[in-house]
Amino acid sequence: MLFNLFNSLPSISTKELEAKLTEKPQIIDVREPNEFIGGHIPGAKNVPLRKMEAYTPKGKVYVICQSGARSKRAATILKSKGYDVVNVKGGMSAWSGPTRGGKL
Repeated sequence: MLFNLFNSLPSISTKELEAKLTEKPQIIDVREPNEFIGGHIPGAKNVPLRKMEAYTPKGKVYVICQSGARSKRAATILKSKGYDVVNVKGGMSAWSGPTRGGKL
């Protein structure tokens, strides 16, 4: 059976991620720095999509962007490199949890 990255990419909703915040999950925000500064999930790390090929996460990572498109591409890149990655559906557009203005 062929392995298909798109069918095997785990994803969760923003509400599910919000419920995990107490566990301090590793969240990677793949938006550009100016978008990140405008507001992000507390504890998220800004690693723009263009830098994803060189990024090495440690452990399970949740990937978010503005709408879910860039994070899906980033998650696919990380998954293809063998990392445990979960895409956050809907991105920051769907996020209703806590946010903070950013520092890089």
